[in-house]
Amino acid sequence: MRFGPVPLDQAHGAVLAHSMALPDGRLRKGCVLGPTEVARLRAGGVADVVVAQPEQGDIAEDDAARAVAEALVPSDAGLSLRPVGTGRVNIVAECAGLVDLDATAIHALNAVDPAITLATLPPLMRVERGTMVATVKIIPYAVVGAAVTRATAAAQGALRLHRPVMDKAVLLMTRAGGTDPGEKGARVTADRLARLGVTMQPPVVVDHTAHALAQALRQTTAPLVLILTGSATSDLHDTAPEALRAAGGQVDHFGMPVDPGNLLFLGEMNGRPVIGLPGCAKSPALNGADWVMERIICGLPVRGTDIMAMGVGGLLTEIPSRPRPRRQGEKGAPD
Repeated sequence: MRFGPVPLDQAHGAVLAHSMALPDGRLRKGCVLGPTEVARLRAGGVADVVVAQPEQGDIAEDDAARAVAEALVPSDAGLSLRPVGTGRVNIVAECAGLVDLDATAIHALNAVDPAITLATLPPLMRVERGTMVATVKIIPYAVVGAAVTRATAAAQGALRLHRPVMDKAVLLMTRAGGTDPGEKGARVTADRLARLGVTMQPPVVVDHTAHALAQALRQTTAPLVLILTGSATSDLHDTAPEALRAAGGQVDHFGMPVDPGNLLFLGEMNGRPVIGLPGCAKSPALNGADWVMERIICGLPVRGTDIMAMGVGGLLTEIPSRPRPRRQGEKGAPD
């Protein structure tokens, strides 16, 4: 593509590079200069104009952006393309879910030509319907066709959504020291689940003993079991993990390198995942339990190795409910 000033009589069919104010109104950048536009420029006393002139084999910005976006998104991806304009196509979620992307393919696409770009949300980020997941932007007004071909080949099927595979969950809560756990923890948990279309059954409240909690666990039928104890789980053999074992389940992992969220445990019972929520889950602020719960709801396996890999990026924002900030030498609220 050639770019620069040309005499007005050589601008026919070129793309106007910069908006121009004329006596009869504004001529916007990006428009193709046909007879009407050239006549308006001439009437406005314009002799030279800065334009972009595609060369043989070039593809216009909108056509190139559309081709790359269509290559990125398979038909069953749970994503849709917004109308193209100014060399951009936004890709949005059709429903709630987690962003699934092929980072290697996306790096390869972005390495083809600086004129062709793709920006995405982070992998496994939770999105709602209508959330923009990615945007394709062609930088110049036209791009070499061979580069578009290479970019679409690299991009094939690199974006999709992991959609929820569960629709129900149950929350077991304990009263420690005879104190009722209150409604906040249940309300916040129900809101978290609702973001992915999961309905929470009425919460079950029992005494903070392994026996009482084990009995409640045996009576649950929901595909996902959440435990929020009145006193934070601080050991692999604390009340909630022991209750899960006593009920016939198993504890697969305790602790995570995410703060807030350190004191989470993960297990299973009769093939159903069981998540022991950290105390910070009583706050609506993002915490490590969100990452584990969202992946499980969307059918992704979560193992101990997956949890331990969450440390990079796992230092999350301070939450107001902590009595003291996390500073060296200070011990914060239960995690």
